[in-house]
Amino acid sequence: MLSDQVFQLDGYSLDRHQIEEIAFGRAQVAISDETKVKVRKSRERIERQLEEGQIVYGVNTGFGKLSDIVIREEDIEKLQLNLLRADAVGVGEPFPTPVVRAMMVLRANSLAKGFSGIREETLTLLTQMINKGVHPVVPCKGSVGASGDLAPLAHVAIVLIGEGKAEYEGEVLPGGEALKRAGLQPVTLKAKEGLALINGTQAMTSVGALALNEAERLGRAADMSACLTMEALRGIISAFDPDLLAIRPHPEIENVASRIRTWLEGSKRITEQGEIRMQDAYSFRCIPQVHGASWQTFRHVETVLGIEFNATTDNPIILEDGRVLSGGHFHGQPIALSMDHLKIAAAEWANIAERRIERLVNPQLSGLSPFLAKDPGLECGLMVAQYTAASLVSENKVLAHPASVDSIPTSANQEDHVSMGTIGSRQAREIIHNSARVIAIEMICSSQAIYLEEAEDQLAPATRDYLEKVRSICPPLESDRDISEEIEALATFILRNEIVQ
Repeated sequence: MLSDQVFQLDGYSLDRHQIEEIAFGRAQVAISDETKVKVRKSRERIERQLEEGQIVYGVNTGFGKLSDIVIREEDIEKLQLNLLRADAVGVGEPFPTPVVRAMMVLRANSLAKGFSGIREETLTLLTQMINKGVHPVVPCKGSVGASGDLAPLAHVAIVLIGEGKAEYEGEVLPGGEALKRAGLQPVTLKAKEGLALINGTQAMTSVGALALNEAERLGRAADMSACLTMEALRGIISAFDPDLLAIRPHPEIENVASRIRTWLEGSKRITEQGEIRMQDAYSFRCIPQVHGASWQTFRHVETVLGIEFNATTDNPIILEDGRVLSGGHFHGQPIALSMDHLKIAAAEWANIAERRIERLVNPQLSGLSPFLAKDPGLECGLMVAQYTAASLVSENKVLAHPASVDSIPTSANQEDHVSMGTIGSRQAREIIHNSARVIAIEMICSSQAIYLEEAEDQLAPATRDYLEKVRSICPPLESDRDISEEIEALATFILRNEIVQ
């Protein structure tokens, strides 16, 4: 990779911003000497168990329902090889490369905590693959979100042994060939290592990490988009009064209102209560309450994922006192519930934005040209842009159905409750992308309304600056034209660019 920025993986300090930098190739990773000592000690504890003739799950036993079958010493390495081959059964489109890179760094960070019994050389190869850009091809479907994200992580791990498929320098290759071209050698897995590589929540958490960062940018864009629409339709600022909001003291409500007051400072388009009308519709008046509730959810999910980034989600766990205990840290329920919650929060940003879009394009509500067309009748203007927003909002409602309320037993009912958290994470990111498209449509509509009103000089400095960015991607409509690609480009801009404040 080209970046010189390096983040140390120690199992305790990785955050969502670092994950994104690594995921998009803007940073590399390293393992400190202190962390390597912890990893070696964990490995020594596993080897000591074997030397003493102990029976340890996943080390010298079968897996899942087969855990009561003891494996002969001469077959222990073959057991780990068979595990990866048997579990690499994902289907569907591959995860995007940034998701795979996030998955790899999260797994490496978990192993670096020193509770999984991985060998130093195996962990080192995983980090080298990140730094040299060897990206396993990982199908996005196949995890039930308990016993770890077995199928997705197996598709990552199998490349470490020179099998499977990986992308290197833009070409999809057999795993062994990808390693060879990158100057890397595959490893031969020893006892416990195959299980250590795949027993965790890193598929759902990697998608969740990227989705969370995108959700933060989406939420700020939703606040900014609401400001543009307020100015386009001369919204009432009185509903954002700090003394009014202080009597319902949810911090996120006031944060949204404060942000909007700041961005609208200096606007000549904003009105006071009673100046033009007494009250705005809920999609304006309740922006602090609706957007604020989504921000509350964002903060909760941020806390849960922040813990998971630096958690050991393996099984069994090799404790520092030498005990090897089986538990349920691989179960994805904390992430599953959080991602389902984030789905709803992101969908709500789009729901209320679509209602503001309707108020912009509907002449009975806006008092502006029908559908913001310059020559209505001959031109349709942004009529069908609202259809697209409605379609996206409706799709979000289907995707927002909680994945975590479903559970189908696996492994002959040994694993009789699962989280479906990876499904929830994928749906959350899809909703966030859909919602960004809805916000983009609102921005385009408010931009067009401001253009028709010739009101650019009356905008607040902050919103005028942002409007210039919007119009650099989607200029005002002089006549009907295809704006499909412009909506997509503006949505991408929203998801990748911070709005400071």
